[in-house]
Amino acid sequence: MPFIDRADAARQLAKALTKYSGKHPLILAVPRGGVPIGAIVADALGGDLDIVLVRKLGAPGNPELAVGAVDESGWTYLTPYAKLAGGESAYVEHERMVQLDTLRRRRARFTPGRQRTSADGRLAIVVDDGIATGASIIAALHSVRQLGPARLICAVPVAPQDALRDIAPYADEVICLETPADFSAVGAFYRKFPQVSDDEVVACLRSR
Repeated sequence: MPFIDRADAARQLAKALTKYSGKHPLILAVPRGGVPIGAIVADALGGDLDIVLVRKLGAPGNPELAVGAVDESGWTYLTPYAKLAGGESAYVEHERMVQLDTLRRRRARFTPGRQRTSADGRLAIVVDDGIATGASIIAALHSVRQLGPARLICAVPVAPQDALRDIAPYADEVICLETPADFSAVGAFYRKFPQVSDDEVVACLRSR
């Protein structure tokens, strides 16, 4: 396994991003698993940490399979196989509304009373603990692009090659440490991969 845990992956990712050290980047982490990684990367690069909220749209009867993702504005990305997986228009719209409600609750839970850090004109780096289908990170990159960063980078520890090809048009640069040919799930490439709780996310953001 290439990574011991998220902290190990974050340190390796920070090394791959060394050229951006001292440029005061804005690190935008995808909760929940991306937040502990984002915190370490932000500290290593001398940057700011904030979050970018998105939710995947799960397939009918198989919520772990993403047929798409939605950002806080309501913009929705659908995977090429969405309809084959049962993602018809009526289902997608219902799932979209459910996830938008979850996003509103998560924003209130994670950043109560906190203004979002402006990305306008800045170097923005979107991070997560890994990519499976690419749907969520595409929604995250689209969301951040609307905020006007000078440069937009996607940085993750592990992802399949096909997902990286889908992501490429949404970022100015994509950095991925491991691209295994035999990809099953993100957690399979970590020795320790516990679920990150809401409380951990809130504590991490409050400590900044």
